[in-house]
Amino acid sequence: MTTEQRTEIALITGASAGIGKAYAEHLAPRCKAMVLVGRDEAKLAALTEDLTQDGLTIYSLALDLSSSIGVARVMEAIRQKGPISLLINNAGFGTNGRFAESDLDEQQAMVNLHCNATLALCRAALPYMKENGGGRIINVSSLGSFFPLKNAAVYGASKAFLNAYSEALQLEVRRDGIKVQCLCPSYTHSDFHHRAPLNGMDNSGVPAEMWWTAEALVAFSLGELYSDNDAVICVPGDDGRQLAHQALCASAEKFK
Repeated sequence: MTTEQRTEIALITGASAGIGKAYAEHLAPRCKAMVLVGRDEAKLAALTEDLTQDGLTIYSLALDLSSSIGVARVMEAIRQKGPISLLINNAGFGTNGRFAESDLDEQQAMVNLHCNATLALCRAALPYMKENGGGRIINVSSLGSFFPLKNAAVYGASKAFLNAYSEALQLEVRRDGIKVQCLCPSYTHSDFHHRAPLNGMDNSGVPAEMWWTAEALVAFSLGELYSDNDAVICVPGDDGRQLAHQALCASAEKFK
């Protein structure tokens, strides 16, 4: 791709591994600049080296978006490196265990990361997108957002927030040429399930067809993002869409 064909300036959180890394790899040929945010400085450096190419400038920020300082630094990067044309709020983590016995600080950090950081970065990027006549936002949610998740109550609730927020935001910014996608993946092969907060979680009963690679998931997400499909909620796979539909129908039945 020539320099003239590179049009996007993308900011990706959770970029050092898994889905975020796959987004960076897929988008590199489309971007003239990328801001990659993650907690692992060594992995970010390796990714930056792998993606280095003519016509692409990469900025990496190793920090924790569950902290107010981390969010403030990324908001400042949006002001300095922007205008951001593509914002991908992907950073996240999960826990496994009953809420009553959980570490409250860890649960609140999850809300900060999934909800508060997403709000802050969207708020920082949107004025530039509106001024430039358009932009794209992806908020990475979860198929679990459609269900009450025993032993992952805060995770499911925070992801459900992203669904509702993304749909409402799209109603507000559609006339500004801004497209919002809320990606709701099922199980994805990544570092997510191997992190300490999920120790002891048994996924052996999950059917093989419910698992996605990060690369396939991101290819599906970006295919929808750059298509004429204007649906906000993006659920990959027939099995995932069927489960989401069943959950929504069951929820609606409760209110009859």
